[in-house]
Amino acid sequence: MDRRTVLKAALALPLLPLAAKVDAFVTGDGRWLKRGAAGWPTDADWESLNRQVGGRLSIPRNPLLDPATREEALAHIGNQFYVGDQPGLTQTGAYYRAWTSTPSARVLAAESAQDIATAITWARKHRVRLAIRGGGHSYLGASNAADSLLLWTRRMNSVELVDAFVPQGARPGAGALPAVHVGAGAMWIDAYHAVTTVGGRYVQGGGCTTVGCAGFTNGGGFGSLSKGFGTGASNLLEAEVVTADGKIRVVNAFQDPELFWALKGGGGGSFGVITRLTFRTHDLPKSIGAAKGRLEADSDKAFSTLVAQVLRQFRDKLCNPNWGEVMEFHGDRHIDISMVFQGLSDDEAKAAWQPLLDWVAARPEYTWVKPFWVRGIPARHTWDLGFYQKNGLDFAAPDDRPGAPAYHMMWAGDKEQVGAYIHAYTSAWLPSRLLQDGNLQTLVTAIIEASREQGFALHFNKGLFGASPETLARARDTAMNPQVLDAFALAIIATGGPAVFEGLPGAHRDEVKARQGDADVRKSYARLTEVAPGAGAYFSESDFFQKDYKKAYWGTNVGRLAAAKRRYDPDGTFTVRNGIA
Repeated sequence: MDRRTVLKAALALPLLPLAAKVDAFVTGDGRWLKRGAAGWPTDADWESLNRQVGGRLSIPRNPLLDPATREEALAHIGNQFYVGDQPGLTQTGAYYRAWTSTPSARVLAAESAQDIATAITWARKHRVRLAIRGGGHSYLGASNAADSLLLWTRRMNSVELVDAFVPQGARPGAGALPAVHVGAGAMWIDAYHAVTTVGGRYVQGGGCTTVGCAGFTNGGGFGSLSKGFGTGASNLLEAEVVTADGKIRVVNAFQDPELFWALKGGGGGSFGVITRLTFRTHDLPKSIGAAKGRLEADSDKAFSTLVAQVLRQFRDKLCNPNWGEVMEFHGDRHIDISMVFQGLSDDEAKAAWQPLLDWVAARPEYTWVKPFWVRGIPARHTWDLGFYQKNGLDFAAPDDRPGAPAYHMMWAGDKEQVGAYIHAYTSAWLPSRLLQDGNLQTLVTAIIEASREQGFALHFNKGLFGASPETLARARDTAMNPQVLDAFALAIIATGGPAVFEGLPGAHRDEVKARQGDADVRKSYARLTEVAPGAGAYFSESDFFQKDYKKAYWGTNVGRLAAAKRRYDPDGTFTVRNGIA
């Protein structure tokens, strides 16, 4: 399935049961208070916190349910920027059998690390669960939670380019690197605008422009060009983070190196609250572009041959730092190609595809249902809304609210994610050995049989096999499952339904369809992973019900992450679904 059709984001976890008797500073799993329980903070307690944080505490509400905001909400509910500005909403409405978008008890619109440190200390004292939110895109539901204090970093969105950055505490003689300081509340469009459109450099961020930079990096962080530039986590040079003891720390390879390593892919919200990040920046490639088309086969036998040929095409011509993004495989015998390239001219990009184009042209059993095309643009305009508008291109949509920043753009296909109901969502890294000639037909058969249960996509940019040695070395020094280094792709199998925000006209949860979708996805996943037993999963894009999730997300890094958790959060102040505990 198209990522921008079925990958819907985030929300709140069911509250864990209250423990019978807990020391005021012992929190964690099963020990949070619920509203109405003995010891729940009084209005005076909340007001005391509000005074300490300069009046930036409030009660978040669903704007669709408030008569004063309903009209505005209905006008902009399909706008990801609007939803991100509403602490009472998340970018997804619900996840079948898992969670429903529910506002927190209070929200702190933090403006500084000290605001967050104050709130953490208060929450520990009053046994109130913490939720952390930047962009609101958590697939596992970490963006808010009922009966929680939401630490919202949206206002901490500064972006500052630096020509020569040296981490604090670095050894004498440490080399300086071009970098960018990014506030935890910044979205990737904020970073791309400053770094690329204005600054003429490249920073490795996410595909969806409204994703928050901090949560993206905590999970690992893939973008379209990750085979070329690595993960977000592997490009992190330094972070400011507030830990469970209320201490504001600047961490990097020289200061608190184990905490710094854990923040690089160890799972969002598990080790502290990031307030600022510093990423390396790269020379900007001369171009970034796309190659798209839909191929259809006229028989099952022809489709099997086609899948094999497409995989060989990828292996031989596209599994390198220049290419990324997806191919989708569908049970009705068609393949959607939606690939992205960097550093190539249009002619060079098309030449990479010419073997497949010639092969198809010679065989009448195949049809380009959507004609194949290749087009690049100067890389500096990749996130330049004005460029797209000037040239009559409709891939990007603006933030259409009065007074919105002129550079705020989202990919047009992402608008349909807002409020969606995830029926099921799974991911699995596929090892490079499957592309070898002796294994290829086994992979082909698995892809075809799995796609008949539920169509799915192979995200080639979310596996680092084919990347440069330098890119692999940086990724190896992160907390992500080492399987990613040898994976040629991340398979994502998912499905969902339309928006289900409470108060949205016509919102309806089709539970019958959700149950069937869940079953189809799980059958498809089971069949595909027969060829990759023990396949790991990507924390930020994975199953809420992921089995053996620690091994799946972090592999051999689990022990090291657990040690960092014990050192920096021994009482379990930070609790997230499928996180390190």
